[in-house]
Amino acid sequence: MTEPNTSHPSTALILLAAGSGTRLGAGMPKALVEIAGRSLLQHALSRVATWEVLAQIVVVVPAQDQALAEQARTYGVKVSTVPGGASRAESVSRGLQVVEQSIDQVLVHDVARAFTPLSVYREVSQALQREGVLAVIPALPVTDTISVVEVGASNDLPQVSQTPPRSSLRAVQTPQGFKATVLREAHAQLAREDEAAREAATDDASMVRALGYSVHVVNGHRDALKVTHPQDLQQANQLATESTYLGEHAMSQPSIPRIGTAIDVHAISSDQARPMWLAGLHFPDDIGLAGHSDGDAVAHAACDALFAAAGIGDLGTHFGVDRPEFSGASGVTLLTEAARIVRAAGFEIGNVSVQFVGQRPRFAARREEANAVLSQAANASVTVSATTSDGLGYEGQGAGITAYATALVYPHP
Repeated sequence: MTEPNTSHPSTALILLAAGSGTRLGAGMPKALVEIAGRSLLQHALSRVATWEVLAQIVVVVPAQDQALAEQARTYGVKVSTVPGGASRAESVSRGLQVVEQSIDQVLVHDVARAFTPLSVYREVSQALQREGVLAVIPALPVTDTISVVEVGASNDLPQVSQTPPRSSLRAVQTPQGFKATVLREAHAQLAREDEAAREAATDDASMVRALGYSVHVVNGHRDALKVTHPQDLQQANQLATESTYLGEHAMSQPSIPRIGTAIDVHAISSDQARPMWLAGLHFPDDIGLAGHSDGDAVAHAACDALFAAAGIGDLGTHFGVDRPEFSGASGVTLLTEAARIVRAAGFEIGNVSVQFVGQRPRFAARREEANAVLSQAANASVTVSATTSDGLGYEGQGAGITAYATALVYPHP
């Protein structure tokens, strides 16, 4: 059932999808991260695109974005996109600039909370229609004890300065709702502040309170999970596979396997003493491969294929040169960690298949040994095969090795 627009204030939604996803470690804008085969942006828009109360939806995307804008366009003519800014506040401000002046109220929502039920949007919107209500946030009661700490206390350890009663505390969610005039006033005021103040403004409700306006609270929802860290992906997958929302209707979705492919190339090292590690095995008669870790192209390709199948970035995202703890790490160590990351993201591993192309090392006699070592590392079936390039290219000249991998994963039931 949809709500008629008659007698309802005109409403716009600003959907913030410009985050880089750095803490998520996905190697892509957070809004593009796929959960159960659909991006976070698609999950978020599917919940609200047919809600007739909304006269306009403005999706704030990363600068130079094409992929998210293309996804947004498929949700109808009332959806538009605008490039975001350097901070959350600037992104909201840019979205607000294209909200039509005739709009009465504005909802601001984070795409990271893509699974927020439509009922929460409704409750925020309806609360804004009450007399004297200018700003509304959804929130949940806090179950943990929360303490305010003083940093830089004695012994270099923070000290508790106060512990407010839990009954007065709430965990704030989005969408946050505002009378359009009030939200515009708050952002106009912030524009007059210095850069530090603009960077510190991470919450529109706080900006409105700073102007002296009251902010009212309605019930949030446990499904309004904020996807921030890799471990959040497992819970998000569970929410997505329980049901896929289209407006108010729910449709069961099967657990569909996902396939990822990868390629990894390493040159033969110029260091004659560098050991050759490949497919988790040491080949003492061969010169090793150059690389940040041990250069195990087979294990690296297996890791990359797993990350690609799960949609959580690539080898550089998780084990790049900015991670000194992985300098010199063995391929087995990386594959073990990659399998852990993929499972923490809500997937189980079906199998991984790798083929490498190179003149050396001689591999056939050790194939089963390599399969066993890598399968133990991934705690799943990993099989390796080898071929040559008939003397063609750098592989045929003995200058390097190329490994191709395919991985199959599936969401946890």
